[in-house]
Amino acid sequence: MATTLLRKTALTVAGIAATAGGIAGPAIAAQATPAERAAQVVTTDREHGERELDVRYEAQPNFYFCGPAAARNALSVQGKNIDVHAMAEEMGTTEAGTNSINDITPVLNKETGKDVYKSTEIPVDEVGDKVEKLRADVVRTVDDGRAVVANIAGTATDTDGNTHAFEGGHYISVVGYRDGGKVVTIADSANPDQASYRMDVDELARWIASRGYSS
Repeated sequence: MATTLLRKTALTVAGIAATAGGIAGPAIAAQATPAERAAQVVTTDREHGERELDVRYEAQPNFYFCGPAAARNALSVQGKNIDVHAMAEEMGTTEAGTNSINDITPVLNKETGKDVYKSTEIPVDEVGDKVEKLRADVVRTVDDGRAVVANIAGTATDTDGNTHAFEGGHYISVVGYRDGGKVVTIADSANPDQASYRMDVDELARWIASRGYSS
């Protein structure tokens, strides 16, 4: 396990404040039947290089379940409905959070297929070199009908100018893209009021820096 991936991932007090206390809450989208899922899998606009998966979103139930919640939201695009507490147990999640993306990837593979997901690290000093790989991985994964899970830390700004601050670390799902992957769609379990937003892929790469993602 790469040591640079070992970071606390529970929301800090500052991170909780940044989410306006909205980290606990019920699902904001009802579970679909298999037939409904089949009809709602993706929205695609190939002319503009856009594709977005249908997320059956649920907010995380407490401040330290961001890893299991991100994985649960990611797997929901495949029509899977997995209890977030069962995922937390498999990932070894504690009140300190989920240790690294390497604890997320095996659970995604258990539910999706052997070696479908792989962990990728983005070292701080290689962010510029990794942006294109991240963009390509998001496009490939979403085109395959799957979501990316990323371990992020710090503050990032979305395309609407809103900031998202998780100084102690956090996990998110990447569930779509536009402009050929230059802009990505994020599902964030921390705050139902900001459940979905878009971000430039280079901004996302900087947010992941020192950590990693599973695609």
